[in-house]
Amino acid sequence: MYAALVLGVAALLLATCWGAYRLWNGAPYPEVDPHVVATRLGSEAEHVQDDLALPAGAESPPDRMETGACYYRGLRSVAHIDQARADVRTFILGWRTTGVPKDTARTGQERVRARLSQQGWKLISENISDMGFRYEDRSTGDQVDVNWYAPTGTLAVSIHAPCGKIPDGYGL
Repeated sequence: MYAALVLGVAALLLATCWGAYRLWNGAPYPEVDPHVVATRLGSEAEHVQDDLALPAGAESPPDRMETGACYYRGLRSVAHIDQARADVRTFILGWRTTGVPKDTARTGQERVRARLSQQGWKLISENISDMGFRYEDRSTGDQVDVNWYAPTGTLAVSIHAPCGKIPDGYGL
């Protein structure tokens, strides 16, 4: 009886500590391999570029991945407001081309939409710009934004991966 009580108290104490830790830190970021993410986003950028079928001379996807800041989760985020984590990053490929006629942009966007929908991506936002949308890959969390802005005829594409924890010793 006494042993069961001690085990019960120990289990309750461990569960409380784990809960407090999780409340303070929030859900952990998934571990990512930057090379795998870069390859995946680069491949998607090529598909989007092919779908858009812009005339020769239009800007192509960059060959360099950028990273973005990710922040603390849970109650710890209150203690570290606007302080980015060094070990967690998001990855972004983006480019823009100006002078794209509305009909050309719309036709290309429809091809991108059709392919992403066929591959199971989920539409999560529309009309971000004068004419734009955002799709998300349900399995990876990657997002594709394709926007067209009327005043300059700018077609802007952004492909990004959600925040992920970078392996120790990996320099970005």
